[in-house]
Amino acid sequence: MIGCGNVTEKKSGAPAINKVPHSKLVAVMARKGEKAADYARRHGVARWYDDVDALIGDPEVNAVYIATPPDVHPEYAIKAMKAGKPVYVEKPMARNFTECEAMNRVSRETGVPLFVAYYRRTLPYFIKLKELIDQKVIGDIRMVMITLHWPPYQEEVGADPQPRWRVFPGISGGGHFHDLASHQFDFLEHALGPVKYAGGIACNQAGLYPADDVVAADFEFESGVVGTGSWCYTVHPSSRLDQSWLIGSNGRIGFSFFESSIIKVETPEGIAEYNVPYPPHVQQPLLETIVKELRGEGMCPSTGETGARANLIMDWICTR
Repeated sequence: MIGCGNVTEKKSGAPAINKVPHSKLVAVMARKGEKAADYARRHGVARWYDDVDALIGDPEVNAVYIATPPDVHPEYAIKAMKAGKPVYVEKPMARNFTECEAMNRVSRETGVPLFVAYYRRTLPYFIKLKELIDQKVIGDIRMVMITLHWPPYQEEVGADPQPRWRVFPGISGGGHFHDLASHQFDFLEHALGPVKYAGGIACNQAGLYPADDVVAADFEFESGVVGTGSWCYTVHPSSRLDQSWLIGSNGRIGFSFFESSIIKVETPEGIAEYNVPYPPHVQQPLLETIVKELRGEGMCPSTGETGARANLIMDWICTR
């Protein structure tokens, strides 16, 4: 594992990797050796490094999880694939679609698999949501409506603000939109098929950091389904909202991408609710599919090719 940030403490990292059959975290790396050493000590990892080439060259490492900010994803992923080691990379896959394509090109040339951490494809909540779509419980899908309005994070405001790397485009590729909407567009393509058009407006209104803090978009799927989205990351806490709707020919489905375990189905026959909680380690189900694919026992639904699509859609929306 390259990188020992917050995402690796519970969502992924040792807690999830070590619970997957035939999987074990054997080495970790961070630029600051003391951080890698601390992670290894706390999670019972045998070895730690402060050099990426040393970790990739470790003969006991046969796959590499890249849990760093997106700016170094291409460099590290390409190094690992050229060394013949399959890669699991955090999302968004890179800062833009061009970088994603460079990674996929090496995967195709070397034949080494590349996977992306769009774990909603395997979470029970979203499996249920896709099942409801496929069963046409609200008829044919006509439209998608996304609303994600969040207040600023605590470290972004106050007398001495210290925004984190996610809102510096040179590191992340964008801001909170790139970090969170990437999950949304990946799942929507998984459930509804490819997006053929997307456009929008992305701008910075509050001036808390360099990245955009408000985005409005419209998009269209090859199937004919159309969508709209509204993202704002500087609203008052009382206006916080994570609510999406699938509008069908015979009803609608309300759901949340991040904050609720409830799926609400409204049809002329009435209202039905499904409560599908997240598992303790949200990346574990996807990691299980990766291990199965590498063992020749199944397929992972989130690859470099599918992962790059979210970046392409966000590029379309944020470039005008």
